[in-house]
Amino acid sequence: MIHYPDGSEYKPTATKKTYNKKGSEANRGMNLEEAINQSNEYYRDNDICLITKRPTPINVVKVDYSHGARITDAYFEKESTTDYNGVYKGRYIDFETKNTKSKTSFPFSNIEDHQIDHLERVIHHGGIAFFIIEFQLLDQIYLLDASIIIDHYRNGPAKSIPLAEVKEKGLLLEQAFSPRIKYIDAVDKLYFGK
Repeated sequence: MIHYPDGSEYKPTATKKTYNKKGSEANRGMNLEEAINQSNEYYRDNDICLITKRPTPINVVKVDYSHGARITDAYFEKESTTDYNGVYKGRYIDFETKNTKSKTSFPFSNIEDHQIDHLERVIHHGGIAFFIIEFQLLDQIYLLDASIIIDHYRNGPAKSIPLAEVKEKGLLLEQAFSPRIKYIDAVDKLYFGK
């Protein structure tokens, strides 16, 4: 038995990281970003890749210190670009996560022009750019290369991309225990030919 210098007993705490071990049924409705964040933590902890959530840049105007530090007034400093970026196998990765309740298409209503511009620049400079799209009512998540969305966004007759095309050109992502969403497997297949 180990004791501290004051004589109290040392009680070790678990140091091993645990990840969500619940099956797909139990995770239904889990926030897509939360699931990606858990996956990124798994990938980082297992030295597979380093992908992080990009913070939204804000400028703090007022802070209330009466009950700790609480931001009471702030504004967005500039438009954010995409949700995630990082490095995998020596390549820069940049991607956006979106979800829809549509069962037939992915609407572009919540994609901003500056996000499309940013992803075009990533591709132009040799980076990997994609969207992870969750069809919530179908319980399906796809990885789709950003160039496909960009082409539809810029040139398509509709302000959406049909689910059939997402299925044809994208990759259905496996939802598992750990990592929660196995998107790196799809990145390997799509961008590294594995």
